[in-house]
Amino acid sequence: MVSSEKVVTRFPPSPTGYLHIGGARTALFNWLFARRRGGVFILRIEDTDRERSSNEATEAIIESMKWLGLDWDQGPFFQSRRYPLYNEMIERLIVSGRAYYCDCSPEDLERRRKEAMARGLKPKYDGRCRERGLGPGPGTVVRLKSPLSGVTHFEDLIKGPIRVSNDELDDLVLRRSDGSPTYHMAVVADDVSLGITHVIRGDDHVNNTPRQIQIYEALGEKIPHYGHVPMILGPDKTRLSKRHGAMSVLAYRDMGYLPDALINALARLGWSYGDQEKFSREEMVEKFSLESVGRSAGVFNFEKLLDLNAWYMRESDVEALSEAVIPFLEKLGVERPDKSFLVKAVGTLKMRSKTLVDLAKDALFYFQDEISYESSARDKFLVSQVAVPMRELQKALSRIEGFDQLALEKAFEGFLAASGLTLKAIAQPLRVSLTGRTASPGLFEVMEVLGKEMVLKRIDKALAFIEGK
Repeated sequence: MVSSEKVVTRFPPSPTGYLHIGGARTALFNWLFARRRGGVFILRIEDTDRERSSNEATEAIIESMKWLGLDWDQGPFFQSRRYPLYNEMIERLIVSGRAYYCDCSPEDLERRRKEAMARGLKPKYDGRCRERGLGPGPGTVVRLKSPLSGVTHFEDLIKGPIRVSNDELDDLVLRRSDGSPTYHMAVVADDVSLGITHVIRGDDHVNNTPRQIQIYEALGEKIPHYGHVPMILGPDKTRLSKRHGAMSVLAYRDMGYLPDALINALARLGWSYGDQEKFSREEMVEKFSLESVGRSAGVFNFEKLLDLNAWYMRESDVEALSEAVIPFLEKLGVERPDKSFLVKAVGTLKMRSKTLVDLAKDALFYFQDEISYESSARDKFLVSQVAVPMRELQKALSRIEGFDQLALEKAFEGFLAASGLTLKAIAQPLRVSLTGRTASPGLFEVMEVLGKEMVLKRIDKALAFIEGK
């Protein structure tokens, strides 16, 4: 059971690369748990790997979190700036006799490991310096004096009870010979100092937990609750990877996905609430619990994400969707459009597009001074036999006062009655004339958005093309 204490969770990405789906799901579960319990969500950047960490990756992680809407209450804290804290805690352990200096060289350690393996023993540190009483010196590390017997155990909030025999674990290095803290030491020191109550992370960290618990016990600090979420698999049920098309969070943004759609898809990877598939953020916060996170891996389905994104686009407020599509239109060469015109254009397309990239491409004809015709549409529909009826239709349209859908519908009825033509005979030539393609929103919708002047101008261009063939 989850206790009623004030909840503090954290998301601690390493800036050695961009934020990917697995990390984003972990961030989301921590965020949801904190928000559900009225707690605190902390962002911590674990950048102690100086060679592989980069400012670019750090900025991308922060940008990803902001785009996803996973706002944090404290941070970001940077481990690279917290060395004094780590050294202070290491000194506490040395003074209390729970840690010690070790001057075994890497070469000597490797030789002894091989000898142990040759004798059928575990290739772990043999504790040679454990009772030597060494002090600091060149090439020395600091090791945790781990218990030699007994069991380290914890109640995983997702997986249930986990027990590890202490003779499976060796005396963990806490500080390297160059003075830098190891991963385990930095994580525990940070979690202690930040008051972390719940550590929710991927199940690839399960084996790290007993080691970190031992550091907590050596420090005499309260151990947090741990919950390890199952891994994410690709459609072929193997671990999600780049070969499945797994990309960074920002890549999904750039492909035109909405953050709410991706958040919804991530939430359903391992967590469920009955048969419900679609959730608003408010519903997620209200209904999320670790008890509802399964123990089996979740399968990330790209087709389902695309369908989910299309649903979110259909459900989106047209003004918000119009604002979201602007960067994608700008990539296609459209200067920042008039807002009211853009909203009208997007309103005709939001039910048809699956991504913002699709929406921008589909809307492009609205913003072009000169449209180009798809070759197949041009050759099939912009032909000589439609020139006369198109010219007559243009005259009928030019006489309309209010250029709205109702007026356009009445004008068409009159034109078709007078000409003896069917709508089918003129609809596609007109559609190609106005949009350059054979598929578009309803003709009257398109014409109302384009306006009278642009409609007549585009028919003129189509007629000139027909007559010049």
